[in-house]
Amino acid sequence: GQLVDSGGGLVQPGGSLRLSCAASGFPFSHYEVAWYRQTPGKEREMVAHISSTGYTTDYAGSVKGRFSISRDNSLNMAYLEMSSLKPEDTGMYYCRADSEEANVYWGQGTQVTVSS
Repeated sequence: GQLVDSGGGLVQPGGSLRLSCAASGFPFSHYEVAWYRQTPGKEREMVAHISSTGYTTDYAGSVKGRFSISRDNSLNMAYLEMSSLKPEDTGMYYCRADSEEANVYWGQGTQVTVSS
């Protein structure tokens, strides 16, 4: 199985981006999904999480109210809608999927750069 991240790019402060995570080769609907962000010199941090059903979400305090995580299990897709972007949101964003049996998949990452 694998995850493929996409949708990153260069955006001005205050702008928006939508990241996508495409899953294949495993039962995606049985997996929780999270988006992580990594910047140089810092540990990878979780910014958003969604339950396997999509009914429960939670966010890091730094992105709450600006980012929205969602999923479509019929398409094996997860998304991260990012708005009111700030320069400190710059980083490599990774999708991660976890099962109850502790199987883990990571996407390859997609770069988000917020700069004027």
